[in-house]
Amino acid sequence: MAHNTLQSAYSRLAERLNRFPQGAPPGELLFKILRVLMREEEAGLVALLPIRPFTAEKAAGIWKMDAARAQRVLDELAGRAILLDWDGEDGRPLYVLPPPMAGFFEFSMMRVRDDIDQKALSELFYQYLNVEEDFIRALFTNGETQLGRTFVHEPALSADNTLHVLDYERASHMIENASHIAIGSCYCRHKMQHLGRACAAPMEICMTLNTSAASLIKHGHARQVDTSEGLDLLQQAYASNLVQFGENVREQPAFICNCCGCCCEAMIAARRFAVMHPVHTTNFLPVVDTNRCNGCGKCVNVCPVEAMSLVSANDPARPRGKRAKLDEDLCLGCGLCVRACDRGDVRLESRPERVITPLNGIHRAVIMAIERGKLQNLIFDNQVLWSHRALAAVLGVILKLPPIKQALATEQVKSRYLETLIARGH
Repeated sequence: MAHNTLQSAYSRLAERLNRFPQGAPPGELLFKILRVLMREEEAGLVALLPIRPFTAEKAAGIWKMDAARAQRVLDELAGRAILLDWDGEDGRPLYVLPPPMAGFFEFSMMRVRDDIDQKALSELFYQYLNVEEDFIRALFTNGETQLGRTFVHEPALSADNTLHVLDYERASHMIENASHIAIGSCYCRHKMQHLGRACAAPMEICMTLNTSAASLIKHGHARQVDTSEGLDLLQQAYASNLVQFGENVREQPAFICNCCGCCCEAMIAARRFAVMHPVHTTNFLPVVDTNRCNGCGKCVNVCPVEAMSLVSANDPARPRGKRAKLDEDLCLGCGLCVRACDRGDVRLESRPERVITPLNGIHRAVIMAIERGKLQNLIFDNQVLWSHRALAAVLGVILKLPPIKQALATEQVKSRYLETLIARGH
């Protein structure tokens, strides 16, 4: 009976997580991960929380407990980075349950902890994310709008490129304009370290920014740095040939990871599901000067997604000669290959069609929800109320009807809804 109750609590939490535009497919592996991260009672309470930010008073009403006790529970969960918290405009704390990724999965590995078994957790994460494909598919390949995007490798930009690169395409700009910068262990490499598979890339280099960073700093999950140190770490990432992968927004991104091709989930997904475009590219593509390329292979070796390869140079004077060839469908446009080519035979050029990046987190979440048929979960996010559950179910059915779904998918309808929602958020 106890096992059934336990399974029930975590099943309800899994259902709650799957109301996010990016969810977490339920199953025994997910339940095991959640058991490591939180107790049965906590899972039952978290399963009841709204999607949008809420106060302790709202949580107390949902949980049917007094406000002081609710505050203690919320603060305990925020202290373990299961929730994020910050001060609202009226000075009262606001809380939000982040999605599993990018969210409390990563937060659990951002520092060395003795309150959870991180080795066991790493093994579970590896099975759930690297062996089984359901979660990674759901995270990176559903819909056209994805969670993350690639930043251009700034040392590879030429004088001509700088005329076309926009501020939000530069990781340095995001760091310089962040309200808070937090540095923690790279979740991916930390996980692989427990499995004996980590590479030699720097560990303490991944960045959380803005409100998310403030919460992690407050509870000791990440180290606060100033802009100068943040930019120094970015230079270290450049020197280590790491790809900057960040939240797919133009304003106030929550994170910028510095990714290797061997450990990092985003790069692995980009290789595994390349045809589904799991990661948004930059607005640039490398171009190889085939007349000059000597086939040294440096660009091939540095590419994190295997978009570069060596092919025959087709040169009668060099029968065994090779040259680099780009697969544009695989390329992220990061530009690592440009810097790796010390002969200058690879350069960046603008893509023929600009990649569209959502304005902010609200904009991206709603577009993702529309594409994935989950818009009703954002509009009616208090699923504890029967009226909200009923309306959400009705709207969920409507959204699946082809004419309505096609109408919702138009940019005009998206924009009208988002303008209203964003205006309310300010």
